[in-house]
This record gives sequence, C-alpha cells and structure tokens, in this order.
Amino acid sequence: MATIKHISSKNADYGAAEAYLTFEHDEFTMKPTLDEAGRLIPRQDYRLDTLNCGEEDFALSCIRANLRYGKNSKREDIKSHHYIISFDPRDAADNGLTVDRAQALGLAYCKEHFPGHQALVCTHPDGHNHSGNIHVHIVINSLRIAEVERKPYMDRASDTRAGNKHRCTAAAMRYFRSEVMEMCHREGLYQIDLLNGSRNKVTEREYWAKRKGQAKLDKENAVLLAEGIAPRQTKFETDKGRLRQTIRQALATAASFDEFSALLLREGVTVKESRGRLSYLTPDRTKPITARKLGTDFDKAAVLAVFQQNAHRAAAKMQDRQEHQPQLTKGIQRTKPAQITPNPDSPQRLVDIAAKRAEGKGIGYERWAKTFNLKQMAKTMNFLSEHGFASPEEVDTALEAAISGQHAAGEKLKELESRITANKELMHQISVYRRTKPAHDGLKTAKKPERYREAFHADLTLYEAAVRYFRQQGLKKLPAVSKLQAENEALISEKNGIYTEYREQKARAAELQKVKSNLAAMLRQERTKEVRRDWER
Repeated sequence: MATIKHISSKNADYGAAEAYLTFEHDEFTMKPTLDEAGRLIPRQDYRLDTLNCGEEDFALSCIRANLRYGKNSKREDIKSHHYIISFDPRDAADNGLTVDRAQALGLAYCKEHFPGHQALVCTHPDGHNHSGNIHVHIVINSLRIAEVERKPYMDRASDTRAGNKHRCTAAAMRYFRSEVMEMCHREGLYQIDLLNGSRNKVTEREYWAKRKGQAKLDKENAVLLAEGIAPRQTKFETDKGRLRQTIRQALATAASFDEFSALLLREGVTVKESRGRLSYLTPDRTKPITARKLGTDFDKAAVLAVFQQNAHRAAAKMQDRQEHQPQLTKGIQRTKPAQITPNPDSPQRLVDIAAKRAEGKGIGYERWAKTFNLKQMAKTMNFLSEHGFASPEEVDTALEAAISGQHAAGEKLKELESRITANKELMHQISVYRRTKPAHDGLKTAKKPERYREAFHADLTLYEAAVRYFRQQGLKKLPAVSKLQAENEALISEKNGIYTEYREQKARAAELQKVKSNLAAMLRQERTKEVRRDWER
C-alpha cells in the first residue's frame, strides 16, 4: 500500500535536501556516510528531476526566489516542505512498478498538487528497512513563484498567489492522501484506506524508537552469542507496541467491557472511557495513552465490535455442540464447507505436452513437463481437499460466483469513479468561475465594452463556459468546495474497499479457472487410459 508523509524544514541550506537525496546517509543520525578518504558516498540508484527551476539548480533557484519576494529570511520560517510517497513492496513484483515508473508518477503528482513551486523529485528503490519499497521524495520551496489555480485543499484565496507560501494543513493532508489513493487505484497498485486511520498507528517517532531499540538489542545479543549465551529477547518492542499486544490478547476472548477491563487489569493496564473514547493507562505512566494514538483497532467502535463477534462465536459453538453431539458420538463427520482462502501454493495450469511436442519441443522438455504436471495435479487435488470441493460442478459454481463478484465490484467501481470525476469537474469549474468573475463584473461597468472584452477575452470565455456548465447541471446555487471535497474523500474511501474486493475476486477467479482447466485435463487423461484398457482387452 502507498503512504504519504510530510516533513517541514526550517533549514536555509536548500542544497542539504539534494545532498540527502543523492548521497548515502546514516539512517539514525541522518548524517552523511563517508568513505575511508572522508568523501561522500553517492547513492547507487536513484532518479532525480527538478521542476520550475529553469536552468539553475534547485538550491540557487530557491534562494533567488526568496530574495525576489523577500521571504524565508527569518530563522523560524519554514523554508521547504518534504513529502514522501512510499509504495507497497509487492508492487514491484506483482504490478510492474519500477523506479522509472515511480519517478514518472511522482513528477505528475508534484505538477498536479504543488504547482507554482520549485521542486526536487527523487525516487529511491528501497527504504531504510530494506523491505524493497520504492519511494518518491518531493521537496518543494515553501514559497510559490507563480499564480496557480485554486486546489480543493486551499482554504484561502492567498494560497493561489505568487509570493505566498505553501501551508500543509490537516485538510491538505487529507486531500493529498486521497489523491495518493486515487493514483494507486488508477495505476493498479496496492492500496489501503489512508483516510480513516490506521489499525496500528505507528508515528514517525515510534518507528525510529523501535528501529534504534532493535539495533541496540541486536548489538547486545551479538556479544552474548559470541560468548555462547542464548539471548533472552531478540525482538525489541516499544511501550506502545507492548500495550497493543496486551490489548489484543484481552480482545481475543473478552465478550463484554467488564470482562475486557478485568483481563487488562490482570496485566496492570487500566482502561477508561471518557466522552465515547477509550484510553489505556499502564503501570509505568501517569498519563493514559488514548486509543487514537494506538490505532483504530483499539477505539471504542472496534472494541465493541470484537465483543459482539466473540459473544456470537461463543453462542454458536455452544449451539453447534448441542446440535451435533449425538452424531459425533455415532462417528458421523460433518463435511467442511467450500471456502476460498489465499493459497501460497496455488496450482498452475498443466502443460499440454502433445501441443508442445508439435511445436518442436524435445524429449528433455517433455521429461520436465511430465514432472511439472504431476506436481500440479497433486496441488490441484490438495486445493480441492483444502477448500472442501467434492466435484467439478462445485468448482464451476464457485468460479461463477467469483466472476459474478468481480463484475459486480467492477460496476460499483465505475459508478464511484464517475461520481468522483463529476465532483472534481464541478470543483474545477467553481474555481474557474471564482477566478474569472472579477473580469465579468468589470465588463458591466466598462466604458468601452468591446475593447474591454478584447482585453479580457480569455477570462470572459472561461467564465461563460463555467456558467453554461452550471446550467447544464441544473445548479442554481453553487455547493461549497469543502463539502464536495469531503464527499469525494468518502467516495474514495469506499472505492478503496471495493477495489480491494475486486482484486480478491479477480485473483480467486483466476485460481479457480486454473483448477477447472486442470480437472478437465486430468479427466481427459483418465478417459484416454480407460479407452486404452478396454481396447487392450
């Protein structure tokens, strides 16, 4: 899944940003890594582009702009904003994401959402944790050097003007997150919902505390191992990490708030509810940790939902035990219902050896294909057993359901995309209308209308086009852009869930299609063997 985070900087040395992006740095101290001769070590692989800098480099261009507008001269001024878009590590293998493609996406994102700013866009193939996540750095000068069209996240007219500064508000970050989700949906990349909180909310501070703590623990354990002593602890956990584990253990069995509270209290954790929100107090703290700081899995709504699930599960087990106790004592076994779960050892299609032989494949290939087919037949039979399929007809039924689910999700995606696009177009036309309305108002009082119309022809044309658009939409009163953006964020969040379902149904259908094809080939082989046996008799 792609994520986006923001860092503001008061560093007046704009060259430091480019140095960080192009040279190796220590992940903990953020200081440059030097070779034996004391020289900077270039990063092995990256892509770097600048925007709105002309023929100058980023640092010099920013300094000249600041001097021209008399901005960013004070120590407390925010000089630059640094946005980082990190993609899911699986996107490289599963969805064809490359460093070049990510760089192109980063450039397009920067041009669309940070217009009028000098910018550095740099893509790295991996992160600090070496998980293989391609990520894009977007560094912009906080000063805007050109007037731009008003974006949905801009809540002040001054946010569009040259000489004013970029503001990263809470509304702006929600907008940027929604646009990252839209980008990933459009590009067919993995994505989670960035608008409704994270199940485990790990802040930047907690992330680095865990990284540093793990590095220190690994160092201490290395000394113990060298002395032949087995370490007692190999995985470092932050205080919040340990608290999350404790809460999850209590949630695994609790069916009510009282039971949940009692289970936590045994571990020394006190849970409190205030104004509909939960907070957790550990023995070593005087101030409780709110659920909001731990993640959405620990807030009141999620916790109550788990209680209900646990209660239903316990009731179902009791009823199941009562209903089937007589049959079980007689040795009658119930059949496992047909379910589809992710299978890492999914069967592949059998090779048509006769067709490959006709293409000119040799005996070596044929030997390999026979071995391959035997393995896939075994995987196919295991798949049928694991998922409770008793006949090819049941596989056909499951396949039809998966295809139907895929089509239904696809139609819902089209509907949501249409509504999102319509809202974006309406927001664009409202922005154009507001920007060009002064020109239209000036026409009413112009002493020489024809000359005025000629001078402001472009703005008047855009204004009239926007008015026509509103009439076509049947709008008598323009809606607030903030309301439209909030609606779009809700639609994008809903779309993310449908998008995930669509991918799952598509993968399920593809897997079942392979199983169906293999079953048909295996049945043909069996019939051929039976005919041969009958002929030999």
